[in-house]
Amino acid sequence: MSAIIKEIQEALAVLSIPEKAEFFPKFFKTGKGEYGEGDLFLGVKVPDQRSVAKEYYSKISLQDLSILLSSKYHEHRLTALFMLISKFEKTKDQAVKEEVVKFYLDHLSYVNNWDLVDSTCYKILGRYAYENTKEELLRDLSDSEDMWHKRIAVVGTMHYVKKGSFELTKEFVTKNLKHPHDLMHKANGWLLREMGQKKETELISFLNKHYHEMPRTCLRYAIEKLDEEVRQDYLKGRI
Repeated sequence: MSAIIKEIQEALAVLSIPEKAEFFPKFFKTGKGEYGEGDLFLGVKVPDQRSVAKEYYSKISLQDLSILLSSKYHEHRLTALFMLISKFEKTKDQAVKEEVVKFYLDHLSYVNNWDLVDSTCYKILGRYAYENTKEELLRDLSDSEDMWHKRIAVVGTMHYVKKGSFELTKEFVTKNLKHPHDLMHKANGWLLREMGQKKETELISFLNKHYHEMPRTCLRYAIEKLDEEVRQDYLKGRI
């Protein structure tokens, strides 16, 4: 193990102690756990993972990043992905971006829970696919039998939503409306809600076509930002 890996693990050590394990991953995702970044835990200040990532991303190699990403500790893997995002965002070298994307795809087996997916995939895969006309990359993931691959494809279209392009999002959401796992329903609803934030008419049009077949979780997330009267109409099936 390299010195840089040991240094990063020491910086994050307080997050890995057994007494704190029960707060992961919810605690760092929502910020509503019993302890927050900057708080004292067992007399030690809880580090900010993003700050650690910003400090080390330029110093760590992809080979060492692979070691950190394969750690049994969730906080090590999340910090590794934050560093990977920084590597992708900070470089202007297209070859380096390609290398980071290949690394991400080669390590998808470690991106296997909602926190890691939501924190990273649209910032790397979604942006790369949008900027380089690589929609097939996301389509291949969407067609995978692996639930996490499907979810990465759905969430990866967030960059398209942010740019006001909704067709790929609608395609993936429609394809996975009947998926048996509630995490897919949440992802679908989240993306639709964000689409409505960008352009409400697009969301209303999609809902009018599909809301009867949408799982309750997906529908609730999708209509969360609509006016209360409209929300109730969809929830009660009056439209």
